[in-house]
Amino acid sequence: MSQSLPTRRDALLSALGAGAFFLLPEVAQASDSATGPATAFSFDLLKNKARAMARQPFVPAAIPEAEMLERIDYDHHNQIRFRKDQALWAGRPDTSPVQFFFPGRYFKEPVRVYAVDQGMAREIPFSTGLFDIPEGNPAQGLTATEGFAGFRVQDAETGNDWMSFLGASYWRTEGYSGQFGLSVRGLALDTAVAGQPEEFPRFTRFWLEPQAGGGLITCALLESPRATGAYRITSHRDNGVIQEVEAAIFLRGDVGRLGLAPLTSMFWYGKHNRHIAPDWRPEVHDSDGLEVHDAAGTRIWRPLNNPPRTMANSFLASRLGGFGLMQRERRFEEYLDDGVFYEKRASAWVEPLGDWGAGSVGLVEISTDDEIHDNIVAFWTPEAPARAGGEYNLAYRLSWVEDCPVPPVAARFTATRIGAGGNPGQPRPELVAKIVCDFDGFGFDGLTSRDPFAVRITASRGTVGEGHTYPVVGEDYWRLVFDLDISRLPAEDDAPVDLHLFVELQGRVMTETLLLQLFPSQLRRLLKSRA
Repeated sequence: MSQSLPTRRDALLSALGAGAFFLLPEVAQASDSATGPATAFSFDLLKNKARAMARQPFVPAAIPEAEMLERIDYDHHNQIRFRKDQALWAGRPDTSPVQFFFPGRYFKEPVRVYAVDQGMAREIPFSTGLFDIPEGNPAQGLTATEGFAGFRVQDAETGNDWMSFLGASYWRTEGYSGQFGLSVRGLALDTAVAGQPEEFPRFTRFWLEPQAGGGLITCALLESPRATGAYRITSHRDNGVIQEVEAAIFLRGDVGRLGLAPLTSMFWYGKHNRHIAPDWRPEVHDSDGLEVHDAAGTRIWRPLNNPPRTMANSFLASRLGGFGLMQRERRFEEYLDDGVFYEKRASAWVEPLGDWGAGSVGLVEISTDDEIHDNIVAFWTPEAPARAGGEYNLAYRLSWVEDCPVPPVAARFTATRIGAGGNPGQPRPELVAKIVCDFDGFGFDGLTSRDPFAVRITASRGTVGEGHTYPVVGEDYWRLVFDLDISRLPAEDDAPVDLHLFVELQGRVMTETLLLQLFPSQLRRLLKSRA
């Protein structure tokens, strides 16, 4: 189903680039003089703590120096440098060093961090003395701050970051290529619900435990007015970053739209909506589509949009096989950006470990006019209403990789383009768009356009012409083409047109299902520009 919403949520500021950190080699030795007292720690203890907290009223984090932190803006924050010789676990063989983010205007609420060794945890205390802060920087005036903004994890040999936690319950990784892109969240509450502000739960405490091969176990406590949670994220690298996530979530209050295992990304424009952006690059996005699998074998590809207004869509799945925000376009020439390398941005795939029951994959798309905003959110929503006192225990594998880790079972759509309808050399019909969908040749070996394909296309509005599919001459992929007539839709009516299409051959489904959502106002603008 689709819901149009009148307002948009301001996307959070993306993680700051050059940050400030402190590092303590003494922690690796569990030195009492360098860390707090040792206390027993386990994930079961953390779950019990989160459950007990959910029965109590929410208490916001104290920010004793909020005015001073407000003065540490982006530029001041970037002036601060961590002391590189002080890295947590620096020099320990087979271990990833950890550095810590300095707080500031965009990350005022403190995060407390603990190092775990053999079931005992010791807090890593915050101190401005562990940073190089230039003269005149307002950070020098901090005296009462007791926490960090987050942390980043580095490769022991290269010193490059491969994972970071910064802001609310967000985290990011380098994926398969060393290029940071989309992010994930611990929990989403009422994302794009009309008349209801979104709530951003925060990770307020972290417990870090190194693993062999440079891996890391990150346990985290989540807090917000309507939820608490305990998370255990086990991370390692293998042609990407692979994470096993366990989460126990407890609701303090009712939630209109509960988003589990949420993913956050950016989509400004691509092939099908290139006309909406005054930018010189062919495409700009961290992800270009949502992929959804259910246990019955249905596979959906939904190209992302930059809609004229905030949109919330959901895709039902009686038993979820997996979902992800994917980057399928991997050619540099489709972006031409040698600064941020969008073709190297990782895809993120969520695979449930166990049966999550009935529910739906939600997709929120927020209108944006620039690439600096994370305007895409995808998540799982259980079918049953989310009520105060509810408890959710889930486990999933999160893969930050180049492509979907599940092998294909049918041809996959790789590009969608839109232009004027009709035929070349003939008068073009008014308000008719031509939809061109390319897909790879998986399962099409030995087939030609003469084979008896059936193109199955349905549209929620407008009139769809006959579809044709054929191999692209000289290439290894196929093409599906049809016209969409919106001339009978009222000019002021901008309700979306939802298209559902796939290709069959003698009753056998040959492609995944393509779901395309188009807006009459954007189609009219496109067709007018090409008149």
